[in-house]
Amino acid sequence: MKLRSNKRGMALLLVAHDLAVVEQLCDEVVVMKDGRVVERGSRDEIFRSPRAEYTRTLLAAALKYCQEQTEPKT
Repeated sequence: MKLRSNKRGMALLLVAHDLAVVEQLCDEVVVMKDGRVVERGSRDEIFRSPRAEYTRTLLAAALKYCQEQTEPKT
């Protein structure tokens, strides 16, 4: 799925809690907490070197969840 193409001069606003979806589909990311922007930047900036503590916490929680989902069930 290639939604990043801007051939028609269109933009898409995606509101999501699923960081995997955000990472796959978005070029620019805004992280919000309690209705306030805590961080804004390119996808790479946010996912590779987040500045805000809240963003780091969200990314760590998402990583932990993904690891738990892929661990073999015993």
